[in-house]
Amino acid sequence: MVEIKTDAALAAMREAGRVVARVLAAAREAARVGVSLRELDEAARAVLDAAGARSPFLGYRPSFAPTPFPAVICTSVNDAVVHGIPTGYRLRDGDLVSVDCGAELDGWTGDAAISFIVGTARPADLRLVEATRRALDAGIAAATVGNRIGDISHAIGTVASEARCGMPGDFGGHGIGRRMHEDPHVPNQGRPGRGYRLRHGLALAIEPMLMAGGHGGYRTATDGWTLHTEDGSRAAHFEHTVAVTDEGPRILTAL
Repeated sequence: MVEIKTDAALAAMREAGRVVARVLAAAREAARVGVSLRELDEAARAVLDAAGARSPFLGYRPSFAPTPFPAVICTSVNDAVVHGIPTGYRLRDGDLVSVDCGAELDGWTGDAAISFIVGTARPADLRLVEATRRALDAGIAAATVGNRIGDISHAIGTVASEARCGMPGDFGGHGIGRRMHEDPHVPNQGRPGRGYRLRHGLALAIEPMLMAGGHGGYRTATDGWTLHTEDGSRAAHFEHTVAVTDEGPRILTAL
């Protein structure tokens, strides 16, 4: 069932979203050559604790997962698309890192992700990151009252296709509010004019995941969580929690 939020609920989600934005900023600041992924998770935990917020990632166990998720952020490096577990891996020059984070504050949730390059960037990685950011921007721009979920999906998919990037077809965005994952599902590819009609008060996590190899094949790592590109190509991931409002899309997970 799709829950339409009141303006007061969206304001509360905005506060949770600010915490998410601060977590991502802290992780990005800490990400340097030689720093471990666990250290990024520690930096994220410190921000959540200071805000009095809870992580919806920590202990999360969907049906596909063999074990509960053991961290407060996902850290996906190079050919990892999403759901990477922070480990002792130490970042190297040129690594492409995606960090995904959620925060629950006063019963409301925010969810967002960023991708960036540590140290010296490959031109191809810069193009991939920029294309993924443009796909997110296009999806957000389509999140207007009267449009449908398919309009968001089509906007994202068009950018990905123009950039000759693939996307994992089984994964996409989602409704969000009292819980991290709510209805409706928001595919990253689709036909315009199809699906649930967008209304004032609908909150969505919009999250394109682009794969440089040009197709959507992926494999799941032995940890049961991390998704890797099937061909070993690099991937990027951006996400914002967005409110559909009569005044236009409102990003809830910005600083």
